[in-house]
Amino acid sequence: MAFVFLAAGCGPTAHIEKDDNADFSRYKTFAWLDKDDKGNKTSDLTEQRIRKAVNQELQKTGWRESTTNPDIVLSYDVLVERSVRQESDPVYTRPFTRTFYSPYSRRFINVYYPSQFVGYDSYNVPTREGTITITMIDANTDKTVWQGWATEQLDSRNISSKEINSTVKAIMRKLDVAKR
Repeated sequence: MAFVFLAAGCGPTAHIEKDDNADFSRYKTFAWLDKDDKGNKTSDLTEQRIRKAVNQELQKTGWRESTTNPDIVLSYDVLVERSVRQESDPVYTRPFTRTFYSPYSRRFINVYYPSQFVGYDSYNVPTREGTITITMIDANTDKTVWQGWATEQLDSRNISSKEINSTVKAIMRKLDVAKR
């Protein structure tokens, strides 16, 4: 049981906004919004991976892709930006030994003083964060009915397929919550 909670807490945290008047029970088909060449700054490979991950998650819940007369039009946005993460390490004093002379016993006595906690040393670490935003637009009314996004710390300069899959899964879990 503890392993399940530990594994669930490892993914990125997703956030959603939805139209409260939208009836998600009537949405069963989807299509992708074509991106124009001017605003698209993601690579073709990243676009394929995002679309594939979203398609798989939607098909698990019973949705299907339709190029003619879809209920929902999907769009996505990817943002990779530099950020700063603050970290801190505990700081301890150095342990030491002090020697005293005891005139009563006429001996030298060694007293050990252990290290003690004195605070934290804080510093900034530069990182990269990737945010994926998925938007669902009602095809009949052209109104946004649902939008989900998640931010994850990236291991490299670009967003990897593993990071795309985990982020999309986190976002799509919130879609199930929005349907209820």
